[in-house]
Amino acid sequence: MTDAVPAEPRKSALDRGLSLIADVKAGEGPVVLLLALNLFLVLSAYYLLKTVREALILTEVTAATKTYASAGQALLLLGLVPAFGALASRVNRVALITWVTLFFASNVLVFFLLARTGVHLGLVFFVWVGIFNVMAISQLWAFANDLLTAEQGKRLLAIVGVGSSLGAWIGSLYAGQLGRSVGPYALMLVAAGILVACVGVTRVANGFQVSRQSGAKAKEADQPLGKEGGFELIFKDRYLMLIAVLTILLNVVNTTGEYLLSSMAQAQAGALYGIEEASRTERQKFMSGFYGSFFAWVNGLGFLMQMLAVSRVIKVLGVGGALFVHPLIAVGGYVSMIAAPSLGLVRSLKVLDNATDYSLNNTLKQALWLPTSRESKYKAKQAVDSFFMRSGDVLSAGLVFVGQAAGFAVPVFAAVNVGLAALWLLVVSRLSPENRRRMQAAQAGDGR
Repeated sequence: MTDAVPAEPRKSALDRGLSLIADVKAGEGPVVLLLALNLFLVLSAYYLLKTVREALILTEVTAATKTYASAGQALLLLGLVPAFGALASRVNRVALITWVTLFFASNVLVFFLLARTGVHLGLVFFVWVGIFNVMAISQLWAFANDLLTAEQGKRLLAIVGVGSSLGAWIGSLYAGQLGRSVGPYALMLVAAGILVACVGVTRVANGFQVSRQSGAKAKEADQPLGKEGGFELIFKDRYLMLIAVLTILLNVVNTTGEYLLSSMAQAQAGALYGIEEASRTERQKFMSGFYGSFFAWVNGLGFLMQMLAVSRVIKVLGVGGALFVHPLIAVGGYVSMIAAPSLGLVRSLKVLDNATDYSLNNTLKQALWLPTSRESKYKAKQAVDSFFMRSGDVLSAGLVFVGQAAGFAVPVFAAVNVGLAALWLLVVSRLSPENRRRMQAAQAGDGR
């Protein structure tokens, strides 16, 4: 008489529903849904604030100054990234995320109060939103990477990304509508409330996953990270260095493209309403509407791609193979800009470029961290997602400065981006096989 084979655990209705997006196993639905909800909330808040940012800065300074301001973000991050790492070495992951998120929420309230007094916040708020974007969002993706094993992450991060894409879409959709009717400042209070909600979701997700884990794995949740800093971890690991270089190149290309779109939109607003101080309110409303609509299209398409394509592309091509998709789209898009640089075409191409970045490429960037240590997931990832990303902005600012001095037209900027995207492809060709090797080792370790 043979022993009976244990029955496979039955999937819940939630597990079965989420399986339409990715391969969800029995019992995994609640935690992945909570992680997706967390990213939904923080991206909703970010796109409310991002729409405010564009409305303020593009009616107070030039599009070029907006690009140069990214250099200030990089300088501030040189101090903020080590501070984040020092905190991570003293508190557990839930306390880390709680304190950082509440810090940013309190900042929003301060900006709101200053705005009500008539202070011009455009440049300062632009720098702050850029820092909030990379630090607050990066820590929640690190949290998702930490809760999931490498094998789970490869399957489930696409669902977490659905929350990210949906939050960005909903946030930008409502930001555009509210921005036209009530102006930018009221959006700040909504964003602050959403950030407080993120803290609660993080705590619930952590408690649920820890309750299902073994004693040793559960104890990790209460332990601070090691003492190594994020920059130290990156500079001694070739794999992490490749991720950092990839991030720089991607952001140079993206930020230069954003400059092209901003400068053309700013010119359109000036042509419609004039550039005098008396028309600033009308130009703010135009920019709120333009960028609210633009972000809605980007994030609507990104959401559909995340729902219908991302998990399937990764399943077929693997993480390493799928990394080639976005730079190939960038090459094709900027080649088209060389031929016909109208505002409508640039807007359409940036919709496709950004939608791919926010869906497929964003999920891939997170999956690259699955086969790394906990210290790398939080500290090195924070350094890459903040300082190295903003370093790409600094390089883009230098490119814009040189281009303006030399009188570059849109086709010249687009041609430069084609060359940078080719370098991006070269880095991907080095990173892809290394990721494949590390993922295989990490999944073997999870199975022991």
